[in-house]
Amino acid sequence: ACVGIVRRHMAGSGSDGTEDSDSSAEREQTNSSESEGTVPKRQRLTRASTRLSQSSQGWQHSLYICTHTHIYTQELKRAVDHDESPPLTPTGNAPSSESELDISSPNASHDESQAKDQANRDSDKDLSHRPKRRRCHETYNFNMKCPTPGCNSLGHLTGKHERHFAVSGCPLYHNLSADECKVKAISREKQEEEVKAQEDSNSRHATRHQTPTPKQIRYKEQVAEIRKGRNSGLQKEQKEKHVEHRQTHGNTREPLLENITSEYDLELFRKAQARASEDLEKLRIQGQITEGSNMIKTILFGRYELDTWYHSPYPEEYARLGRLYVCEFCLKYMKSQTILRRHMAKCVWKHPPGDEVYRKGSISVFEVDGKKNKIYCQNLCLLAKLFLDHKTLYYDVEPFLFYVMTEADNTGCHLVGYFSKEKNSFLNYNVSCILTMPQYMRQGFGKMLIDFSYLLSKVEEKVGSPERPLSDLGLISYRSYWKEVLLRYMYNFQGKEISIKEISQETAVNPVDIVSTLQSLQMLKYWKGKHLVLKRQDLIDEWKAKEIKRGNSNKTIDPSSLKWTPPKGT
Repeated sequence: ACVGIVRRHMAGSGSDGTEDSDSSAEREQTNSSESEGTVPKRQRLTRASTRLSQSSQGWQHSLYICTHTHIYTQELKRAVDHDESPPLTPTGNAPSSESELDISSPNASHDESQAKDQANRDSDKDLSHRPKRRRCHETYNFNMKCPTPGCNSLGHLTGKHERHFAVSGCPLYHNLSADECKVKAISREKQEEEVKAQEDSNSRHATRHQTPTPKQIRYKEQVAEIRKGRNSGLQKEQKEKHVEHRQTHGNTREPLLENITSEYDLELFRKAQARASEDLEKLRIQGQITEGSNMIKTILFGRYELDTWYHSPYPEEYARLGRLYVCEFCLKYMKSQTILRRHMAKCVWKHPPGDEVYRKGSISVFEVDGKKNKIYCQNLCLLAKLFLDHKTLYYDVEPFLFYVMTEADNTGCHLVGYFSKEKNSFLNYNVSCILTMPQYMRQGFGKMLIDFSYLLSKVEEKVGSPERPLSDLGLISYRSYWKEVLLRYMYNFQGKEISIKEISQETAVNPVDIVSTLQSLQMLKYWKGKHLVLKRQDLIDEWKAKEIKRGNSNKTIDPSSLKWTPPKGT
């Protein structure tokens, strides 16, 4: 694995064309030092790196810190050959020795900086020395910043890291300071060591049914006394303090937790927060989550755990969790599996709201009005966005009808997929957005949804077409469906002259889609001023062989099973 930190110096300019304040400040210090006759080592390195970027005509000076240290060695040798300084580290210093690769703390003292400068001067004798490998958890991207207002990204809730980049590890968000987090971390470590030592001593004489020790009994009594001694409610001054804190900071800070519960329970909660923050930090280091992206990685949906593909605009308090729990019937989203289990015990929904307009076997389709069932349709759109790249509709669902396909068993009707449709479409779009859930993909349900949308267009006596632009998967599905429709029509056609208009009226497919599909199949030719449709028997025979091999599958739409009349008005 490789963790890279890239810092680009384009003649001292930032990416937006403005001069970088850090580089300009360093050049001013360099000029003042030259006038005094003394030039510190760091300033000479900064000026040399600027000359290197100018002489290379826009070459972007990049540094990759990774396990393959030979890349770094080549950069050092190149700097020696050109009599220039070696590439910069993320702190702006030249990695002239092994010790220089460690990023110094922002709170380092003046004596430590002087010692580091002396190490730089002593190590100039051997610039080609192979640098020390950096551990991944010591690598930080200093361009990132904590989203909490007023935070400088220093410190960590766990007390084990010097910097943080997410709200989960921000001491300021949790109404703490970096020093307080370090003190709490030391206290937690001591308690854990004591508990571990106690468990080791007890395990030597453990029995299958061990009774509590006198020490454990006394500890339990102390906890009970602490919980009894807490105040039953907040005093007037404390309430005013809590309200003032909420009005001042809003959702950018954690609510004040003091005096709400006992000190023992509050400390337990702080330990759980620190442990969760440490787990998130490990995931960030492994690259499984990107700080600040607030992207949900997985969802628990029914009996499936689904990996998401794209970002969906769920509320921030849910999106920052990385994992979401969704009820597969009412589509309500929750933060934990415990909440989901309690919800499922009370949820009375076993199928989507609305009218069941189609049923054949275990497959049903429900028509859901976005105006009558607004919350359900919004949750459906948020869920669909996790697997669709081009979807932009989330909350304005009232002008749409949603046709939800389900598969029934003894536990209820499970969501297979859906498509939305405008109530009044001026361009006769019969599909606005279409999705098949990942666990039901490549099983024929996508074509069933498309076929059902065209069946509704036939009942309406209209010619339909999906709304553009189509996604990549949507275009593949529609091209495959249009190909089957045309080949089936060609197979059953017995006349000598064929008309695209007649095909469109019989299949409800837009003539533009028919022409584009014929062109892709090389079945449309221009000859003597006329467009001719070629009946390619090889493609028709191939399609027929697949149909025979597929047999009587239940993955087809039966028009006789549709119980639906076109809605009037809105």
